[in-house]
Amino acid sequence: MVQFHIQPDSEIPASTQLLNQIWYAITSRQFPPGHRLPSTRALAMQTGLHRNTISKVYRHLEEDGLVESRAGSGIYVRAQPSMRNPAPIPILEKYPQAERIVQNSLDELLKAGCSLNQARDLFLAEIDWRLRSSARVLVTVPADDIGAGRLMVDELEQSIQRPVQLVPLEELAQVLEQTPAGTVVTTRYFIARAEAIAAPKSVRVIPIDIYDYAKEIQLLKKLPKGTSLGMVSLSSGILRAAEVIAYSLRGDELLVMSAQLGDNYKLNAIVKSAQVIISFDQASFPAVKAAVQAAREDIIRPPQLICSENYISEKSIDFLKRELGL
Repeated sequence: MVQFHIQPDSEIPASTQLLNQIWYAITSRQFPPGHRLPSTRALAMQTGLHRNTISKVYRHLEEDGLVESRAGSGIYVRAQPSMRNPAPIPILEKYPQAERIVQNSLDELLKAGCSLNQARDLFLAEIDWRLRSSARVLVTVPADDIGAGRLMVDELEQSIQRPVQLVPLEELAQVLEQTPAGTVVTTRYFIARAEAIAAPKSVRVIPIDIYDYAKEIQLLKKLPKGTSLGMVSLSSGILRAAEVIAYSLRGDELLVMSAQLGDNYKLNAIVKSAQVIISFDQASFPAVKAAVQAAREDIIRPPQLICSENYISEKSIDFLKRELGL
């Protein structure tokens, strides 16, 4: 027989303690479907609570659909959906662990003193907040490297299959004033500045990790001395960093030229003179190939073309999808 214990010195109200214990007895099947709950008199003798308090707890359980009152007979545990062998739910077929995760989360909340209604409100509030946050995704970077933001927008739109808005960091506060709901995405370099703007408006900011360019760095180390190297990117910031790294690794051993996507004069100069061209993002690679094709009659030997991987790491994409509920 299940025994219920009330701790009079607990901060949790006695009625909540009893409610949680009965709920756990039902969900753990110590009280299986069809089981008759103790009478209010018997439970009052066991717990020391007033029968009116126990009646209120039973009504609460009935409102939540866990028990049903049968006139002249008593209070009985109802058969719950998970106890009736229902037809498979599509989400459970794909994520069979989902139901157990939800149950464990509820158990933890109940142990902490939440009622079922409070737990439901917590879940619904979190779900509602995430839905509102995922309804609008904004990428923010400083205006002087807006190209990096364009890279992020392009890759995110392809990955999450929804529009993404690019906002210069200097204009983020103004944009959030007009429409505060949403999720702000930026690189870890700018996370502190973005959070300082978004946090007061209760808008979440998600940092992403960018590609580490380890393969490109290894290539730089192995290039023969005197190689003419071209570097192209949509982002001026990436090019500045690449130039610094190339010089720090090789000094004056390489002839380094760079061009931001859109600067056709510099791009054509690189195509005609470079032996190796690295496109530091996939957005610039088609333009490099087109420039090489257009200048093929002026090139004795076509340059070796190398394209970097996605600017945003796969791990960050997966994390963002989870946070957006995708």
